[in-house]
Amino acid sequence: MTLGTAGHIDHGKTALVRALTGVDTDRLPEEQARGMTIDLGFAPLRLPSGRRLSVVDVPGHERFVRTMVAGASGVDLFLMVIAADDGVMPQTREHAAVLAALDVRRGVVAVTKSDLADPEPALLEAADLLDGVPAVAVSARTGAGLDDLRAVLDEVAAEVRSRSEDDDAGPARLHVDRSFTIRGAGTVVTGTLWAGSIGRGDTLVLLPRGDSVRVRGVQVHDEPAERAEAGQRVAVNLTGLAVRDVVRGDVLAAPGADLGPSYVLDAALDVRVDGGTRVHVHHGTREAPARVAALGGRFHQLRLERPLVAARGDRLVLRSIAPPDTLGGGVVLDARAHKHGATADALARLEALERGEKVATAAPAASAAAPPAAAAEPAPLDPGALALERLLRDAGTEPPIEAELGDRARHLPALREAGRAVRVGRTLHYHPDALAEIRAAVTRIIEAEGAITLARLRDELGTTRKFAQALLEHFDAAKVTLRRPDDTRVLRRRS
Repeated sequence: MTLGTAGHIDHGKTALVRALTGVDTDRLPEEQARGMTIDLGFAPLRLPSGRRLSVVDVPGHERFVRTMVAGASGVDLFLMVIAADDGVMPQTREHAAVLAALDVRRGVVAVTKSDLADPEPALLEAADLLDGVPAVAVSARTGAGLDDLRAVLDEVAAEVRSRSEDDDAGPARLHVDRSFTIRGAGTVVTGTLWAGSIGRGDTLVLLPRGDSVRVRGVQVHDEPAERAEAGQRVAVNLTGLAVRDVVRGDVLAAPGADLGPSYVLDAALDVRVDGGTRVHVHHGTREAPARVAALGGRFHQLRLERPLVAARGDRLVLRSIAPPDTLGGGVVLDARAHKHGATADALARLEALERGEKVATAAPAASAAAPPAAAAEPAPLDPGALALERLLRDAGTEPPIEAELGDRARHLPALREAGRAVRVGRTLHYHPDALAEIRAAVTRIIEAEGAITLARLRDELGTTRKFAQALLEHFDAAKVTLRRPDDTRVLRRRS
Protein backbone atom coordinates (compact mmCIF):
# COMPACT_ATOMS: atom_id res chain seq x y z
CA MET A 1 0.00 0.00 0.00
CA THR A 2 1.31 3.44 -0.93
CA LEU A 3 1.02 6.67 1.09
CA GLY A 4 1.53 9.99 -0.67
CA THR A 5 2.37 13.27 1.02
CA ALA A 6 0.67 16.51 0.01
CA GLY A 7 0.82 20.12 1.10
CA HIS A 8 2.28 23.58 0.61
CA ILE A 9 6.00 24.31 0.31
CA ASP A 10 7.89 24.71 3.61
CA HIS A 11 5.13 23.07 5.65
CA GLY A 12 7.50 20.28 6.65
CA LYS A 13 6.53 17.27 4.51
CA THR A 14 10.06 15.96 4.09
CA ALA A 15 11.02 16.64 7.71
CA LEU A 16 7.92 14.74 8.84
CA VAL A 17 8.71 11.78 6.59
CA ARG A 18 12.27 11.75 7.96
CA ALA A 19 10.94 11.79 11.53
CA LEU A 20 8.53 8.92 10.78
CA THR A 21 10.86 6.72 8.72
CA GLY A 22 14.43 7.79 9.43
CA VAL A 23 14.94 8.39 5.69
CA ASP A 24 15.82 11.76 4.16
CA THR A 25 13.90 11.74 0.88
CA ASP A 26 15.68 14.86 -0.41
CA ARG A 27 18.37 12.86 -2.23
CA LEU A 28 19.42 15.42 -4.88
CA PRO A 29 22.31 17.82 -4.07
CA GLU A 30 20.19 20.74 -5.32
CA GLU A 31 17.38 19.77 -2.92
CA GLN A 32 19.77 19.63 0.01
CA ALA A 33 21.41 22.92 -0.96
CA ARG A 34 18.11 24.77 -1.40
CA GLY A 35 16.23 23.04 1.41
CA MET A 36 13.35 22.41 -0.99
CA THR A 37 11.96 19.21 -2.47
CA ILE A 38 12.17 19.27 -6.27
CA ASP A 39 11.64 15.65 -7.28
CA LEU A 40 9.82 12.66 -5.85
CA GLY A 41 11.29 10.98 -2.78
CA PHE A 42 10.60 7.53 -1.37
CA ALA A 43 10.79 5.78 2.00
CA PRO A 44 9.32 2.71 3.73
CA LEU A 45 7.16 3.23 6.82
CA ARG A 46 6.38 0.49 9.34
CA LEU A 47 3.22 1.05 11.40
CA PRO A 48 2.40 -0.26 14.91
CA SER A 49 0.42 -3.23 13.54
CA GLY A 50 3.38 -4.33 11.44
CA ARG A 51 1.79 -3.04 8.26
CA ARG A 52 4.31 -1.47 5.87
CA LEU A 53 3.54 1.52 3.70
CA SER A 54 5.58 2.86 0.80
CA VAL A 55 5.80 6.64 1.23
CA VAL A 56 5.99 8.92 -1.80
CA ASP A 57 7.14 12.41 -0.77
CA VAL A 58 6.14 15.09 -3.29
CA PRO A 59 7.32 18.69 -3.83
CA GLY A 60 5.11 21.49 -2.54
CA HIS A 61 6.17 24.38 -4.78
CA GLU A 62 3.63 25.46 -7.40
CA ARG A 63 6.27 25.06 -10.13
CA PHE A 64 6.38 21.33 -9.44
CA VAL A 65 2.68 20.44 -9.38
CA ARG A 66 3.15 18.21 -12.42
CA THR A 67 5.74 16.24 -10.42
CA MET A 68 3.31 16.08 -7.51
CA VAL A 69 0.61 14.63 -9.78
CA ALA A 70 3.04 11.99 -11.06
CA GLY A 71 3.78 10.97 -7.48
CA ALA A 72 0.15 10.99 -6.36
CA SER A 73 -1.16 8.95 -9.28
CA GLY A 74 -0.38 5.60 -7.70
CA VAL A 75 -1.17 6.24 -4.03
CA ASP A 76 -3.81 4.50 -1.93
CA LEU A 77 -4.06 7.11 0.84
CA PHE A 78 -2.62 10.55 1.58
CA LEU A 79 -0.82 12.42 4.33
CA MET A 80 -1.80 16.09 3.99
CA VAL A 81 0.73 18.29 5.79
CA ILE A 82 -0.35 21.74 7.05
CA ALA A 83 1.93 23.97 9.14
CA ALA A 84 0.48 25.29 12.39
CA ASP A 85 2.12 28.68 11.83
CA ASP A 86 0.79 29.07 8.29
CA GLY A 87 -2.49 27.19 7.96
CA VAL A 88 -4.10 26.21 4.67
CA MET A 89 -2.25 27.80 1.74
CA PRO A 90 -2.71 27.78 -2.07
CA GLN A 91 -0.79 24.57 -2.72
CA THR A 92 -2.63 22.89 0.14
CA ARG A 93 -5.83 23.53 -1.79
CA GLU A 94 -4.39 22.53 -5.16
CA HIS A 95 -2.95 19.29 -3.80
CA ALA A 96 -6.34 18.54 -2.25
CA ALA A 97 -7.92 19.16 -5.66
CA VAL A 98 -5.44 16.78 -7.32
CA LEU A 99 -6.21 14.07 -4.76
CA ALA A 100 -9.94 14.54 -5.34
CA ALA A 101 -9.42 14.35 -9.11
CA LEU A 102 -7.57 11.04 -8.62
CA ASP A 103 -10.38 9.85 -6.31
CA VAL A 104 -7.94 9.39 -3.41
CA ARG A 105 -10.41 10.13 -0.61
CA ARG A 106 -8.86 8.48 2.45
CA GLY A 107 -5.97 9.89 4.41
CA VAL A 108 -4.76 11.77 7.47
CA VAL A 109 -3.92 15.43 8.10
CA ALA A 110 -0.74 16.20 10.02
CA VAL A 111 -0.57 19.72 11.46
CA THR A 112 3.19 20.23 11.72
CA LYS A 113 5.29 22.74 13.66
CA SER A 114 2.89 22.51 16.59
CA ASP A 115 5.83 23.45 18.83
CA LEU A 116 6.00 26.86 17.10
CA ALA A 117 2.33 27.87 17.05
CA ASP A 118 -1.07 26.88 18.39
CA PRO A 119 -2.23 24.06 16.07
CA GLU A 120 -5.95 24.59 16.74
CA PRO A 121 -6.62 27.16 13.96
CA ALA A 122 -4.91 24.93 11.40
CA LEU A 123 -6.86 21.90 12.64
CA LEU A 124 -10.11 23.82 12.11
CA GLU A 125 -9.05 24.89 8.61
CA ALA A 126 -8.15 21.29 7.79
CA ALA A 127 -11.59 20.13 8.90
CA ASP A 128 -13.19 22.63 6.50
CA LEU A 129 -10.95 21.63 3.59
CA LEU A 130 -11.02 17.86 4.10
CA ASP A 131 -14.27 17.03 5.81
CA GLY A 132 -14.18 13.81 7.80
CA VAL A 133 -10.41 13.29 7.50
CA PRO A 134 -8.73 12.68 10.89
CA ALA A 135 -6.06 15.20 11.90
CA VAL A 136 -3.15 15.04 14.34
CA ALA A 137 -0.94 17.86 15.64
CA VAL A 138 2.76 16.94 15.49
CA SER A 139 6.27 18.33 15.69
CA ALA A 140 8.98 16.71 13.60
CA ARG A 141 11.57 18.60 15.68
CA THR A 142 10.48 17.44 19.14
CA GLY A 143 8.74 14.21 18.16
CA ALA A 144 5.47 15.27 19.80
CA GLY A 145 2.45 13.55 18.29
CA LEU A 146 4.40 11.17 16.05
CA ASP A 147 3.19 8.03 17.83
CA ASP A 148 -0.40 9.29 17.60
CA LEU A 149 0.09 9.96 13.88
CA ARG A 150 1.44 6.45 13.29
CA ALA A 151 -1.55 4.98 15.12
CA VAL A 152 -4.08 7.00 13.11
CA LEU A 153 -2.33 6.13 9.85
CA ASP A 154 -2.54 2.47 10.87
CA GLU A 155 -6.28 2.75 11.52
CA VAL A 156 -6.99 4.47 8.21
CA ALA A 157 -4.76 2.10 6.22
CA ALA A 158 -6.65 -0.87 7.66
CA GLU A 159 -9.86 0.54 6.17
CA VAL A 160 -8.47 1.33 2.71
CA ARG A 161 -8.88 -1.16 -0.09
CA SER A 162 -5.49 -1.47 -1.73
CA ARG A 163 -4.78 -2.13 -5.39
CA SER A 164 -3.64 -5.66 -4.51
CA GLU A 165 -7.22 -6.55 -3.53
CA ASP A 166 -8.65 -5.27 -6.82
CA ASP A 167 -5.95 -5.75 -9.45
CA ASP A 168 -3.63 -8.52 -8.25
CA ALA A 169 -4.87 -11.05 -10.80
CA GLY A 170 -4.62 -8.81 -13.87
CA PRO A 171 -1.68 -8.37 -16.23
CA ALA A 172 1.29 -6.50 -14.77
CA ARG A 173 1.38 -2.73 -15.22
CA LEU A 174 3.94 -0.39 -13.66
CA HIS A 175 4.15 3.35 -14.37
CA VAL A 176 7.81 4.40 -14.19
CA ASP A 177 8.70 7.37 -11.97
CA ARG A 178 12.50 6.91 -11.80
CA SER A 179 15.21 5.28 -13.89
CA PHE A 180 18.90 4.97 -13.09
CA THR A 181 21.87 2.63 -13.36
CA ILE A 182 23.70 0.61 -10.73
CA ARG A 183 27.24 -0.48 -11.47
CA GLY A 184 27.28 -4.20 -12.08
CA ALA A 185 23.50 -4.44 -12.29
CA GLY A 186 22.48 -2.18 -15.15
CA THR A 187 19.22 -0.33 -15.65
CA VAL A 188 16.79 -0.01 -12.73
CA VAL A 189 13.32 1.52 -12.86
CA THR A 190 10.97 2.22 -9.98
CA GLY A 191 7.26 2.85 -9.69
CA THR A 192 4.03 1.71 -8.10
CA LEU A 193 2.72 -1.58 -9.47
CA TRP A 194 -0.82 -0.72 -10.56
CA ALA A 195 -1.86 -4.28 -11.40
CA GLY A 196 -0.62 -7.86 -11.54
CA SER A 197 2.77 -8.99 -10.29
CA ILE A 198 6.37 -8.80 -11.48
CA GLY A 199 9.05 -11.39 -10.72
CA ARG A 200 12.56 -12.36 -11.67
CA GLY A 201 12.73 -13.85 -15.16
CA ASP A 202 9.53 -12.21 -16.40
CA THR A 203 9.43 -10.73 -19.89
CA LEU A 204 7.75 -7.33 -20.09
CA VAL A 205 7.06 -4.68 -22.73
CA LEU A 206 8.19 -1.07 -22.32
CA LEU A 207 5.51 1.29 -23.62
CA PRO A 208 5.08 3.43 -25.64
CA ARG A 209 8.34 2.28 -27.31
CA GLY A 210 7.21 -1.35 -27.57
CA ASP A 211 10.63 -2.81 -26.63
CA SER A 212 10.79 -6.24 -24.99
CA VAL A 213 12.77 -6.38 -21.73
CA ARG A 214 13.58 -9.06 -19.16
CA VAL A 215 13.45 -8.76 -15.37
CA ARG A 216 16.79 -9.56 -13.75
CA GLY A 217 15.68 -8.78 -10.21
CA VAL A 218 13.01 -7.16 -8.04
CA GLN A 219 13.16 -5.21 -4.78
CA VAL A 220 10.33 -4.13 -2.48
CA HIS A 221 11.12 -1.79 0.44
CA ASP A 222 14.82 -1.96 -0.52
CA GLU A 223 14.86 -5.74 -0.01
CA PRO A 224 15.12 -8.45 -2.71
CA ALA A 225 11.84 -10.18 -3.50
CA GLU A 226 10.88 -13.10 -5.72
CA ARG A 227 7.74 -11.27 -6.84
CA ALA A 228 6.18 -7.86 -6.27
CA GLU A 229 2.41 -7.56 -6.04
CA ALA A 230 -0.08 -4.87 -7.07
CA GLY A 231 -0.06 -1.85 -4.78
CA GLN A 232 3.61 -2.14 -3.84
CA ARG A 233 6.38 0.27 -4.75
CA VAL A 234 8.86 -1.72 -6.76
CA ALA A 235 12.41 -1.42 -8.06
CA VAL A 236 12.92 -3.55 -11.17
CA ASN A 237 16.36 -4.41 -12.55
CA LEU A 238 16.03 -4.85 -16.33
CA THR A 239 18.18 -6.41 -19.03
CA GLY A 240 18.01 -5.50 -22.69
CA LEU A 241 17.44 -1.80 -21.99
CA ALA A 242 19.77 1.18 -21.69
CA VAL A 243 18.88 3.77 -19.05
CA ARG A 244 18.65 6.46 -21.73
CA ASP A 245 15.80 4.50 -23.34
CA VAL A 246 13.44 4.68 -20.35
CA VAL A 247 12.06 7.84 -18.73
CA ARG A 248 9.45 8.87 -16.21
CA GLY A 249 6.06 8.32 -17.79
CA ASP A 250 6.93 5.05 -19.53
CA VAL A 251 4.97 1.92 -18.66
CA LEU A 252 6.16 -1.63 -18.04
CA ALA A 253 3.43 -4.11 -18.92
CA ALA A 254 2.93 -7.82 -19.34
CA PRO A 255 2.97 -8.85 -23.01
CA GLY A 256 -0.66 -9.99 -22.72
CA ALA A 257 -1.95 -6.71 -21.31
CA ASP A 258 -4.40 -4.89 -23.59
CA LEU A 259 -2.33 -1.72 -23.48
CA GLY A 260 -0.77 0.53 -26.06
CA PRO A 261 -0.06 4.17 -26.83
CA SER A 262 -3.13 6.21 -27.70
CA TYR A 263 -3.61 9.73 -29.00
CA VAL A 264 -7.38 9.80 -28.42
CA LEU A 265 -9.22 9.09 -25.15
CA ASP A 266 -12.96 9.13 -24.48
CA ALA A 267 -13.55 10.14 -20.87
CA ALA A 268 -16.19 11.12 -18.34
CA LEU A 269 -14.99 14.28 -16.62
CA ASP A 270 -15.90 15.68 -13.23
CA VAL A 271 -15.60 19.21 -14.62
CA ARG A 272 -17.19 20.89 -17.61
CA VAL A 273 -14.56 21.95 -20.16
CA ASP A 274 -15.49 23.96 -23.24
CA GLY A 275 -14.86 22.33 -26.59
CA GLY A 276 -11.62 23.47 -28.18
CA THR A 277 -9.92 24.17 -24.85
CA ARG A 278 -6.28 23.10 -24.69
CA VAL A 279 -5.34 21.41 -21.41
CA HIS A 280 -2.66 19.26 -19.84
CA VAL A 281 -3.85 15.69 -19.23
CA HIS A 282 -2.02 13.86 -16.44
CA HIS A 283 -2.22 10.08 -16.34
CA GLY A 284 0.03 7.79 -14.34
CA THR A 285 3.46 9.39 -14.28
CA ARG A 286 3.08 10.97 -17.73
CA GLU A 287 1.35 14.11 -18.99
CA ALA A 288 0.38 15.30 -22.44
CA PRO A 289 -1.15 18.46 -23.89
CA ALA A 290 -4.56 17.83 -25.44
CA ARG A 291 -7.44 19.55 -27.15
CA VAL A 292 -10.85 18.87 -25.57
CA ALA A 293 -13.89 17.99 -27.65
CA ALA A 294 -17.13 18.32 -25.66
CA LEU A 295 -19.54 15.49 -26.47
CA GLY A 296 -22.37 16.38 -24.10
CA GLY A 297 -22.78 16.24 -20.33
CA ARG A 298 -19.79 14.63 -18.63
CA PHE A 299 -18.56 13.05 -21.84
CA HIS A 300 -15.51 14.55 -23.54
CA GLN A 301 -12.88 13.43 -25.99
CA LEU A 302 -9.24 14.24 -25.29
CA ARG A 303 -7.16 14.57 -28.47
CA LEU A 304 -3.59 14.25 -27.29
CA GLU A 305 -0.45 15.79 -28.72
CA ARG A 306 1.66 12.90 -27.49
CA PRO A 307 0.55 9.41 -26.53
CA LEU A 308 -0.60 8.14 -23.16
CA VAL A 309 -0.73 4.47 -22.17
CA ALA A 310 -4.09 4.23 -20.43
CA ALA A 311 -6.75 1.63 -19.71
CA ARG A 312 -10.48 1.83 -19.20
CA GLY A 313 -11.27 2.94 -15.66
CA ASP A 314 -8.03 4.85 -15.11
CA ARG A 315 -8.23 8.25 -13.45
CA LEU A 316 -7.07 11.46 -15.15
CA VAL A 317 -6.18 14.93 -13.88
CA LEU A 318 -6.80 17.96 -16.11
CA ARG A 319 -4.84 21.17 -15.62
CA SER A 320 -5.20 24.45 -17.46
CA ILE A 321 -2.38 25.71 -19.66
CA ALA A 322 -2.27 29.35 -18.54
CA PRO A 323 -2.54 30.18 -15.79
CA PRO A 324 -1.66 26.64 -14.67
CA ASP A 325 -4.31 25.33 -12.32
CA THR A 326 -6.02 22.03 -11.55
CA LEU A 327 -9.40 21.95 -13.28
CA GLY A 328 -10.62 18.57 -12.10
CA GLY A 329 -10.48 14.90 -12.90
CA GLY A 330 -12.14 12.19 -14.85
CA VAL A 331 -12.15 8.53 -15.75
CA VAL A 332 -11.11 6.88 -19.02
CA LEU A 333 -14.01 5.18 -20.78
CA ASP A 334 -12.26 4.19 -24.00
CA ALA A 335 -8.46 4.21 -24.14
CA ARG A 336 -8.40 3.24 -27.84
CA ALA A 337 -10.93 5.73 -29.16
CA HIS A 338 -10.98 7.29 -32.59
CA LYS A 339 -11.88 10.86 -33.43
CA HIS A 340 -15.67 11.26 -33.47
CA GLY A 341 -18.36 13.77 -32.72
CA ALA A 342 -21.39 13.86 -30.43
CA THR A 343 -23.54 11.46 -32.44
CA ALA A 344 -26.40 9.55 -30.83
CA ASP A 345 -24.57 6.25 -31.34
CA ALA A 346 -21.37 7.60 -29.79
CA LEU A 347 -23.18 8.95 -26.73
CA ALA A 348 -25.12 5.71 -26.26
CA ARG A 349 -21.84 3.81 -26.39
CA LEU A 350 -20.20 6.09 -23.82
CA GLU A 351 -23.19 5.75 -21.50
CA ALA A 352 -22.88 1.97 -21.73
CA LEU A 353 -19.16 2.15 -20.99
CA GLU A 354 -19.80 4.37 -17.98
CA ARG A 355 -22.29 1.81 -16.66
CA GLY A 356 -19.55 -0.79 -16.86
CA GLU A 357 -21.01 -2.75 -19.75
CA LYS A 358 -18.79 -4.63 -22.16
CA VAL A 359 -18.72 -2.77 -25.46
CA ALA A 360 -16.71 -3.74 -28.51
CA THR A 361 -13.96 -1.28 -29.29
CA ALA A 362 -15.10 1.21 -31.87
CA ALA A 363 -11.69 2.24 -33.13
CA PRO A 364 -9.44 0.47 -35.59
CA ALA A 365 -6.18 -0.30 -33.81
CA ALA A 366 -4.20 2.02 -36.06
CA SER A 367 -6.28 5.06 -35.25
CA ALA A 368 -5.30 4.98 -31.60
CA ALA A 369 -1.61 4.75 -32.40
CA ALA A 370 -1.31 7.89 -34.52
CA PRO A 371 -1.99 11.55 -33.76
CA PRO A 372 -5.48 12.70 -34.83
CA ALA A 373 -3.91 15.17 -37.24
CA ALA A 374 -1.62 12.63 -38.86
CA ALA A 375 -2.36 11.53 -42.39
CA ALA A 376 -3.28 7.92 -42.97
CA GLU A 377 -0.49 5.83 -44.39
CA PRO A 378 -0.84 5.63 -48.17
CA ALA A 379 1.04 2.33 -48.21
CA PRO A 380 3.02 0.17 -45.80
CA LEU A 381 6.43 1.64 -45.09
CA ASP A 382 9.37 -0.37 -46.34
CA PRO A 383 12.13 -1.56 -43.98
CA GLY A 384 14.41 1.33 -44.94
CA ALA A 385 11.77 3.89 -44.00
CA LEU A 386 11.05 2.10 -40.72
CA ALA A 387 14.77 2.03 -39.93
CA LEU A 388 14.99 5.77 -40.58
CA GLU A 389 11.97 6.37 -38.33
CA ARG A 390 13.74 4.48 -35.52
CA LEU A 391 16.85 6.58 -36.09
CA LEU A 392 14.85 9.83 -35.83
CA ARG A 393 13.01 8.61 -32.74
CA ASP A 394 16.23 7.57 -31.01
CA ALA A 395 17.93 10.86 -31.97
CA GLY A 396 15.38 12.74 -29.88
CA THR A 397 16.08 16.46 -29.69
CA GLU A 398 19.10 16.47 -32.02
CA PRO A 399 18.42 14.51 -35.23
CA PRO A 400 20.96 14.32 -38.05
CA ILE A 401 20.73 16.98 -40.74
CA GLU A 402 19.43 15.80 -44.10
CA ALA A 403 22.90 15.80 -45.71
CA GLU A 404 24.17 13.40 -43.04
CA LEU A 405 21.51 10.83 -43.92
CA GLY A 406 22.96 10.10 -47.33
CA ASP A 407 20.87 7.64 -49.33
CA ARG A 408 18.50 7.19 -46.38
CA ALA A 409 17.12 10.69 -47.01
CA ARG A 410 15.06 9.26 -49.89
CA HIS A 411 12.68 7.79 -47.29
CA LEU A 412 11.86 11.18 -45.74
CA PRO A 413 8.90 12.01 -48.06
CA ALA A 414 7.24 8.69 -47.17
CA LEU A 415 7.75 9.31 -43.45
CA ARG A 416 6.35 12.84 -43.73
CA GLU A 417 3.31 11.60 -45.62
CA ALA A 418 2.73 8.90 -43.01
CA GLY A 419 3.00 11.43 -40.17
CA ARG A 420 6.16 9.81 -38.80
CA ALA A 421 8.56 12.67 -39.50
CA VAL A 422 8.14 16.44 -39.37
CA ARG A 423 10.30 18.88 -41.32
CA VAL A 424 11.79 21.62 -39.13
CA GLY A 425 13.57 24.35 -41.04
CA ARG A 426 15.34 23.49 -44.27
CA THR A 427 17.58 20.62 -43.19
CA LEU A 428 16.07 18.92 -40.12
CA HIS A 429 13.44 16.23 -39.59
CA TYR A 430 12.15 15.30 -36.13
CA HIS A 431 10.18 12.29 -35.00
CA PRO A 432 6.69 13.57 -33.99
CA ASP A 433 7.05 12.17 -30.45
CA ALA A 434 10.29 14.13 -29.94
CA LEU A 435 8.76 17.28 -31.40
CA ALA A 436 5.72 16.94 -29.12
CA GLU A 437 7.98 16.65 -26.08
CA ILE A 438 9.96 19.71 -27.16
CA ARG A 439 6.74 21.65 -27.68
CA ALA A 440 5.60 20.62 -24.20
CA ALA A 441 8.93 21.82 -22.77
CA VAL A 442 8.59 25.18 -24.55
CA THR A 443 5.04 25.56 -23.23
CA ARG A 444 6.07 24.61 -19.71
CA ILE A 445 8.95 27.11 -19.65
CA ILE A 446 6.80 29.96 -20.97
CA GLU A 447 4.08 29.18 -18.42
CA ALA A 448 6.60 29.13 -15.58
CA GLU A 449 8.84 32.02 -16.66
CA GLY A 450 6.62 34.21 -18.84
CA ALA A 451 8.68 33.82 -22.02
CA ILE A 452 11.43 31.74 -23.58
CA THR A 453 14.68 32.75 -25.26
CA LEU A 454 16.76 30.87 -27.78
CA ALA A 455 19.47 30.35 -25.16
CA ARG A 456 16.94 29.04 -22.62
CA LEU A 457 15.65 26.40 -25.05
CA ARG A 458 19.20 25.49 -26.09
CA ASP A 459 20.15 24.87 -22.46
CA GLU A 460 16.90 23.03 -21.67
CA LEU A 461 17.45 20.57 -24.53
CA GLY A 462 21.23 20.41 -24.24
CA THR A 463 21.48 21.13 -27.95
CA THR A 464 23.11 23.75 -30.18
CA ARG A 465 21.98 27.25 -31.08
CA LYS A 466 21.29 26.10 -34.66
CA PHE A 467 18.82 23.43 -33.54
CA ALA A 468 17.13 25.69 -30.97
CA GLN A 469 16.66 28.46 -33.53
CA ALA A 470 15.13 26.09 -36.09
CA LEU A 471 12.73 24.75 -33.47
CA LEU A 472 11.56 28.18 -32.30
CA GLU A 473 11.03 29.34 -35.89
CA HIS A 474 9.04 26.16 -36.52
CA PHE A 475 6.79 26.85 -33.52
CA ASP A 476 6.38 30.46 -34.69
CA ALA A 477 5.22 29.25 -38.11
CA ALA A 478 2.90 26.69 -36.49
CA LYS A 479 1.34 29.53 -34.46
CA VAL A 480 2.34 27.91 -31.18
CA THR A 481 4.62 30.79 -30.18
CA LEU A 482 4.79 34.48 -30.99
CA ARG A 483 8.14 36.21 -31.45
CA ARG A 484 8.40 39.59 -29.72
CA PRO A 485 10.65 42.53 -30.68
CA ASP A 486 13.17 41.58 -27.98
CA ASP A 487 13.52 38.12 -29.63
CA THR A 488 11.76 36.31 -26.80
CA ARG A 489 8.77 34.07 -27.44
CA VAL A 490 5.42 33.84 -25.70
CA LEU A 491 2.49 31.51 -26.30
CA ARG A 492 0.26 32.71 -29.09
CA ARG A 493 -3.28 33.38 -27.94
CA ARG A 494 -5.89 31.46 -29.87
CA SER A 495 -8.73 33.50 -31.34
